[in-house]
Amino acid sequence: MTFEDWFRTDRLPHIYCAGCGNGTIINCTLAAVDQMGWNKDKTVFISGIGCSSRAPGYILTDSLHTTHGRALAFATGVKMADNGLNVVVFTGDGDLAAIGGNHFIHACRRNIDITVVCMNNQIYGMTGGQGSPTTPLRCLSTTTPYGCSEQPFDLCELAIAAGANFVARWTSYHVKELEKAVRAGLETPGLSFIEALVQCPTAFGRRNKFKQVADHVEYLKTHSLLKVKRDRLLENGEAVPPDMFVVGELVKRKRPALGVKA
Repeated sequence: MTFEDWFRTDRLPHIYCAGCGNGTIINCTLAAVDQMGWNKDKTVFISGIGCSSRAPGYILTDSLHTTHGRALAFATGVKMADNGLNVVVFTGDGDLAAIGGNHFIHACRRNIDITVVCMNNQIYGMTGGQGSPTTPLRCLSTTTPYGCSEQPFDLCELAIAAGANFVARWTSYHVKELEKAVRAGLETPGLSFIEALVQCPTAFGRRNKFKQVADHVEYLKTHSLLKVKRDRLLENGEAVPPDMFVVGELVKRKRPALGVKA
């Protein structure tokens, strides 16, 4: 079996805009799932609401497209009902960190054995381009027409502080690294959280001087700072460039987890 065998081709064409990065993240996730050799009948994909949350509809397994922000609540119920199931959640920054924020921190606190893949396009892409909890400072959206003035959430730091066993961040540019991170998350008992920064040409890019999709992908590439380099800067007492974001495996630990297979 290859990862392409997981696609529901009868649901094509998909709804994603031209240039959207979500398809890349789905491919990386399915490639990692396929490498696990999981049985489709024992694998469930769950999502909330938003562009990213349409992903389970294109995957040939049981899936739940739930209400806004409630993907992790539904996933918790599925996993606790049958801990023999492999449960993967697709979510976005608005779905996960705004209306779903409390579900996110408590799923991490419980360290329940599910894998969460967050496609972070830093804006509400499906509902008109409003600012989200991860919209960077000074970036434009329909609700921040003069530039966002609120500090954005660092979703990985939030997951680490709340108790997740595995946390990693990559971008839609880092295809192989992202695939390996999802695989590592699937293999780690407890909650694994993988954040993937993605380009959104329709809602974010055109408002924030990324005229071409490649311009945004290039930005993601050139503003990524490997964790090992960040740690070296800190050890040497040097400042971390404020316009860079850290990528890599940020945490892997063995805290007690909920819902792990016996």
